[in-house]
Amino acid sequence: MLSINHVTKRYGKTAANRDISFFVGDGELAVLLGPNGAGKSTIIKCIAGLLRFEGDIELCSLPNKSLEAKRILGYVPEMPAVYDLLTVEEHMEFIRRAYRMEDDGTARQLLERFELLDKKDKLGKELSKGMQQKLSICCALVHKPRVMIFDEPMVGLDPHAIKQLKEVFCELRDSGASVLISTHMIDSVENYWDTVHIMKNGCIAAARRKGEVAEQSLEDLFFAITEGGSGVRDGAER
Repeated sequence: MLSINHVTKRYGKTAANRDISFFVGDGELAVLLGPNGAGKSTIIKCIAGLLRFEGDIELCSLPNKSLEAKRILGYVPEMPAVYDLLTVEEHMEFIRRAYRMEDDGTARQLLERFELLDKKDKLGKELSKGMQQKLSICCALVHKPRVMIFDEPMVGLDPHAIKQLKEVFCELRDSGASVLISTHMIDSVENYWDTVHIMKNGCIAAARRKGEVAEQSLEDLFFAITEGGSGVRDGAER
């Protein structure tokens, strides 16, 4: 469960996020959409505990900046963040030990799934951006998070990795995890979302459940809200 309650983030006098509230339940896949500058990455970073903010964010009823909350969170940032001088295999070992996990084979399975096993001895700085992105995804998944947030996760991925990642979305949801995906690639999540939260000018302009828009595509809904002059916060705090 992921709960965002009345979150505001200011940079000086500029509010990047203004009074944002929404909820992602257990076993739910939510999509965060919005044009450039809408504040999507800012709220994602707030959830991940990387920014100070006003308001409350909880993961499974735990304050998001608590150690207990960080243990159940998985985060894939917009830009891959890998260690230049660690090998691919060492990345997975470092994360596994940081979470005090037994070696149950999950790390190897992830590397094999995302076609990185043959790159296990390559340093982070030797990887292409696409490979760094795949490694970032593997690192975020290895401790089996209960809350998973993705910020533009498909950028730079090859078709095989995109296919695998879409399967991961479904597996996380089926396992009962709360999943939040921020993306510009609307068609990539068209068949997977349960709830959509559409941001505009730093606010949640609208929120919909999939059953409420059966006759409307996610893309059509997005443009109706962001380009149709709607500033109504209808359903934003359901």
